[in-house]
Amino acid sequence: MRIEAYSQIQQIYNTNRTTKTQEKKNVHPTDQLQISSMGRDMQIAKEAARAASDIREEVTAPLKASIEAGTYHVSTESFADKLFSKYEEMR
Repeated sequence: MRIEAYSQIQQIYNTNRTTKTQEKKNVHPTDQLQISSMGRDMQIAKEAARAASDIREEVTAPLKASIEAGTYHVSTESFADKLFSKYEEMR
């Protein structure tokens, strides 16, 4: 058994390890982020939707006024039909 052959192989492996770690230390990768034009458009649309009001005043104002005046009437037949159709959709 030749011990010096093993020590020579060990020296080769040790020198390769140090050079690899030195190479890794010298490299400084940078991260970059690129947003496509479609992504930017989606972001603008999302911001516009967030800024918009959730309540449509032109629809709710007349209903609110008729409820306050006591003149708002709900048809029980119409309500039952809509309730039944929603029930059928859920099944």
